Amino acid sequence: MGLLMVARKFTVLLEPAEEGGFIVKCVELPVATQGETKEEALSNIKEAIEGYLEVKAKLLDRKTKGEKAEVIVEAPSALVA
Repeated sequence: MGLLMVARKFTVLLEPAEEGGFIVKCVELPVATQGETKEEALSNIKEAIEGYLEVKAKLLDRKTKGEKAEVIVEAPSALVA
């Protein structure tokens, strides 16, 4: 059975790299990568985030027992992308 996919936005920060190109980091997740151009860096971070989330979902699926539920919480707007 495949994973249910949903769209989600993440905030990333692009920084010029000293050696050229760009370093890009995801604010919400421990994911970072780089690229020679902004476009390449953004494409690479998208791929890295998708890979991270896929692995995380598989691990969560194996480790959890019991009923899964979702909760909605209010958070300061500065923390929400």
